[in-house]
Amino acid sequence: MPAMDLSDAEWRKSTRSDANSQCVEVARNLPGLVPVRDSKEPSGPVLTFSPAAWVAFTASIKDGKATG
Repeated sequence: MPAMDLSDAEWRKSTRSDANSQCVEVARNLPGLVPVRDSKEPSGPVLTFSPAAWVAFTASIKDGKATG
């Protein structure tokens, strides 16, 4: 599978990231795609979600249904 072009991604750090470097960055400016990465490894792997899947995922976290 060819590498995804994320050069236009505008990354922002999660407001839920903590001071111990447990940080997640998300780009919400790409149509039809929500990429997520570890801020400590910006050139590392990226998870991608559809916008609907991202909304469902974040809603489940807010509802306390997703744990890690």
